[in-house]
Amino acid sequence: MEYEIVNLKQKTLVGLSARTSNDSLDMGNVIGGLWGNFYTGGIHEQIKNRVNEFAIGLYSDYTEDKKGYCITVGNEVSNVDENNKDLDVKIIPAGKYAKFSICGNMVTAVAEAWQQIWDMDLDRSFTGDFEEYKNSEVENAEIDIYVALK
Repeated sequence: MEYEIVNLKQKTLVGLSARTSNDSLDMGNVIGGLWGNFYTGGIHEQIKNRVNEFAIGLYSDYTEDKKGYCITVGNEVSNVDENNKDLDVKIIPAGKYAKFSICGNMVTAVAEAWQQIWDMDLDRSFTGDFEEYKNSEVENAEIDIYVALK
């Protein structure tokens, strides 16, 4: 799987969060539930000061064994608005990332890409990995996956 190395500035994300792990039988429901609430629950429209319309799925706060993590679904914002006080605020750290660009079904293409990424020998920092959805076409999604590197 091909990728490019990029350096990113810090980003501020506002959205909904939950904890799960790769070993959890409920992982798909937890992540899918956040995405469902984000779009059908009106959260996407509620977020103020969005930098763009790209939805982001952030994986952060990894456990020591790197299998458990916090998943946050939201939007990058230019600043945190008081109207967003009921939502979670997360920082995507500045730094070096491996950037994977994929196209396909929003669910299956991302799941397949992550399976391959977890099998790769990347020098990961586990400080914050994220998916950026460049459109909302379920069957023909354009997605960039960023994996934080040391």
